[in-house]
Amino acid sequence: MTFKDHFSGHAQAYADARPSYPDQLFEFLHSQCEQHDLVWDCATGNGQAAVSLAKTFKRVIATDGSAEQVEQAQAAGNIEYRQMTAEQPLLEKNSCDLITVAQALHWFDTDVFFDNAKSCLKPEGVLAAWCYAVHQINDPIDAVVGKLYEEILGEYWPPERRLVENHYRDISFPFATCFERNFVMTREWSLQQLCGYLTSWSALQRYRKKNGSDPLELVMQDLRQAWGREPEETQVVTWPLTVKLARM
Repeated sequence: MTFKDHFSGHAQAYADARPSYPDQLFEFLHSQCEQHDLVWDCATGNGQAAVSLAKTFKRVIATDGSAEQVEQAQAAGNIEYRQMTAEQPLLEKNSCDLITVAQALHWFDTDVFFDNAKSCLKPEGVLAAWCYAVHQINDPIDAVVGKLYEEILGEYWPPERRLVENHYRDISFPFATCFERNFVMTREWSLQQLCGYLTSWSALQRYRKKNGSDPLELVMQDLRQAWGREPEETQVVTWPLTVKLARM
């Protein structure tokens, strides 16, 4: 089985630029669990979710198939980082109160992963997988970013990206119950911070590698104009975030 690694080549940029998840998400996850002993944060990336989970769960095992991503992970005393894929059944049976997958389920062999999850979860355990779609700022900026996303980078997005765009509704969760909750991520970013985030897109990195040029340059003039203020001045950026929660 091949690990679909779209981020190791720019792990530092990914760690620096990705937005963090809202506190309300983790409060919700905590409320859905009967016990709070162990979380498996699968495909942890740079540990964004793991650090928040570690605040209210006794122990977090955070895994990622990318050694480069794990090296960039944020440390905490009750987080154990391991390099392993979602399809490797290395956790003890019936050990997890919660399994989380942040912005990564679309890369998995879901049949194998769901079998692993069922084995690792306690009888009352919960699986939570979430994703966020393209951000929004305002109509002029969104139009420029949309051009970059669809017209320029469209062919460089892997097909799994469409699962994110449809909020994981095309993925069947073979559990007793499954329901959806929606949240919003919000940040205030300068133009430079926005460009850093766009640079972390796997499709942009793939374009650079193939063409030897930066696709951001194709839209930068329009992006600066659409920004409508000094580049260092911040604007509110929002992402719709969807959580799919499944119970044993």
